[in-house]
Amino acid sequence: MARNPYIVLGLSPKATDAEIRSAFRQLAKKYHPDRNPDDKKAEDKFKEVSAAFDIIGDPDTRKKYDRGEIDDEGRERPNPFHQWTQREATGGRGGYSQAGAGPGGGPGAGASFEDLSDIFSDIFGARGAGRAHGGGASQMRGRDVRYRLEVDFLDAVNGAKKRVTMPDGKTLDLSIPPGFEDGQTLRLKGQGERGPGGAGDVYVEVKVKPHPLFERKGDDIYIETPITLKEAVLGGKITAPTIAGDVTVNVPKYSSSGTVLRLKGRGAPKRSGGAGDQYVKLKIILPEGGDADLEEFVKSWKGAEKSRKDFAGA
Repeated sequence: MARNPYIVLGLSPKATDAEIRSAFRQLAKKYHPDRNPDDKKAEDKFKEVSAAFDIIGDPDTRKKYDRGEIDDEGRERPNPFHQWTQREATGGRGGYSQAGAGPGGGPGAGASFEDLSDIFSDIFGARGAGRAHGGGASQMRGRDVRYRLEVDFLDAVNGAKKRVTMPDGKTLDLSIPPGFEDGQTLRLKGQGERGPGGAGDVYVEVKVKPHPLFERKGDDIYIETPITLKEAVLGGKITAPTIAGDVTVNVPKYSSSGTVLRLKGRGAPKRSGGAGDQYVKLKIILPEGGDADLEEFVKSWKGAEKSRKDFAGA
């Protein structure tokens, strides 16, 4: 009878994803059949460790287990509300999961950008690779494959569909969810190398290219927009770019350089719904090459010195 996977791996239900992977690594190496030939107990222990990791090593499956929706063997319960426990699930923004290649995949829980199938390479070489999820050659799972992909800033923020050709010549369709951040990971289940126990996964770490105008901080977007001296003094309407296109912005009268205007809901989409804000920093631009009329006006302007603010403590 299967045991609680946290107990099998010697962990608390509050363990982080990294702690789960670390515990699995240690136990899998200790009990791997190649290290313990003809040892039935070690083989059974390896299978138990692998089965436990199959449940809580995958963020999606772990959440179902923590909610009581599946049992210790990974089977769905008839009514999870009757099986409520005090287990706690951890979440994060570490990545996204896609059910397979193509636009049909959608955002999911965080997927670690790590090839767990190579944890035995330093001990067993090629023989051990791909056995992380099985008890023998007949259940060897194909290796996971990792890639890195550069995408444009606006594609990452607004979401996009990309058809990319991997180094091995394989073509994959990727759905980049709106609000995607630099360094996050796309997981395509079953698109890795094939094996007798099923195909591995593909993990794509996304590198977001910088944008010449926009800067992202969390879910908020920042830009710097030039305005004329006339617009700064008299106020008016200007056009400012946003990640969804140009919008009209009202500049208040007597706006100094450095004034920041907030455009609510014009930032990056949030996974929880809604969007961040965009902040527009105004910068007064004087005429290139000078302007004689402006110089004469400033010379005769009696209130010029009144606009200077005193330095603190002066």
